[in-house]
Amino acid sequence: MRRASARPASEGTPDVRDRRAHCIPAGPGSPKVVGDPPAVAVVGGGIAGIAAATALAERGVHVTLFERDPVLGGRLAGWPTTLKDGSTVTMSRGFHAFFPQYYNLRSLLRRTDPRQTRLTRLPDYPLWHADGLKDSFRRVPRTPPWSALGFAISSPTFRLRDFPRMNAAAALPLMDVRVPDVYDRLDATSAHDFLASIRFPEAAHHLAFEVFSRSFFADPRSLSAAEMVLMFHIYFLGSSEGLLFDVPNDPFPTALWNPLGAYLERLGVDVHCSAAVEHIAPHHDVFRITANGREQRFDACVLALDTNGLQSLATNSPAIADASWHQRVARLRTAPPFLVSRLWLNRPVRSDRPGFLGTSGYGSLDNVSVLERWEQEAVRWSRRTGGSVIELHAYAVDENADKTAEQQRLIEQLHRVYPETRTAQIIDERHEWRADCPLFPVAGYTDRPTVRTSHPHLMVAGDLVRTGLPVALMERAATSGMLAANALLDRWRVLGHTLWTVPVRGRNRLLRRLAEHHRRHTDSDG
Repeated sequence: MRRASARPASEGTPDVRDRRAHCIPAGPGSPKVVGDPPAVAVVGGGIAGIAAATALAERGVHVTLFERDPVLGGRLAGWPTTLKDGSTVTMSRGFHAFFPQYYNLRSLLRRTDPRQTRLTRLPDYPLWHADGLKDSFRRVPRTPPWSALGFAISSPTFRLRDFPRMNAAAALPLMDVRVPDVYDRLDATSAHDFLASIRFPEAAHHLAFEVFSRSFFADPRSLSAAEMVLMFHIYFLGSSEGLLFDVPNDPFPTALWNPLGAYLERLGVDVHCSAAVEHIAPHHDVFRITANGREQRFDACVLALDTNGLQSLATNSPAIADASWHQRVARLRTAPPFLVSRLWLNRPVRSDRPGFLGTSGYGSLDNVSVLERWEQEAVRWSRRTGGSVIELHAYAVDENADKTAEQQRLIEQLHRVYPETRTAQIIDERHEWRADCPLFPVAGYTDRPTVRTSHPHLMVAGDLVRTGLPVALMERAATSGMLAANALLDRWRVLGHTLWTVPVRGRNRLLRRLAEHHRRHTDSDG
């Protein structure tokens, strides 16, 4: 591992516990822009856009941030809503886990919260199956391979008689994950088929691995095995940071976006919410960008949009990149719809219920959160009313499903998981249906955009982007935003930002050798 040079606290130096974490050093250059600062438009105010805007503005670049919604945050935004009891509360698109492996996202958050006081560690990550099996990561060792061994020994889904039946050779790709090699080898296979080839016990397949793969909002049959294997590397087999995670202890606007929005304004960023960019046209050495009917000129542009937003803007802006880029962007897909239901109950759930619970076998219910276990707004409401604030998630819902019926079925599954909720009255409820997360389908890796495009001053950022690094979900968004900024700073010979990831290959030398031997044997047979 290469250690980064010291950085001011304002730049959010991450707390890296893993001694094998990988450092991507900052590119060389002057500490700040020299002369007239270039003007950059960042289109999209989610994690990726805020990361790019922050990284550029800290180096003296003049940044204008456009966000089509009224608030910052993208898919982690929050908004006020008034309940039937008169309470004003914050609604959002639901629970998100902030893992310790999210080095670059945490670095971004440290700009306004150096000690991470706005995040709270949950004591466990329990998993329940409807047939009574239960798993926990609370006492699983952090460092691989002991983490995998400890989980297998302690899990009721693995029994001694199951191990001889497993295909150890098929599992070897899990032990030495490299990017992009993992995509070259496994992108043409579905997550479901890869797991089936290993012959994991059926209970483990459903309880642990399917729960993980569905965190990508997709059915394992339509998810690339490469993406799932990379996920195992990031969270379990390649990192010693462990699987326990933090959650914001206030709603997203309070804990994350309001402070970062104020920080951007102090850096001189022009933040424009409710400002949808309609058209981008390269003109000589500048981009002409039209938002809300008004045209402005910029020296460079970062597109930090979701799949639908990127496709729409690309369609309206045919000259921004070459035909190949446009064709690949047009082929991108979104994951199936998902549902977030939040219920305000008139009585509490049992005091031993965890803050977050992953579930399997309960119909479409994927997880249950008890918000007053960590979120202060929910704590205050619960103390005032004596009730509970419960959030339910259902991923990869059938596109043709009856929404009202699905919402009711989700509540019925809650009653199965936590029977005490059967007699509770629902004071109010909110149901958020969305279908805007990127899908990482089988054989879809090469269609995903990279940070750089055919235009030297046009960059792309977001969780849909190929980075060439072992990052995923929110961390991919933050990392790609920083990479986009670094690419532009490098062109202007300005110092970039140091980035970190989990190790870029398997941790255990013996297991790496076995995996390499298996790869060579497989290739020679092919």
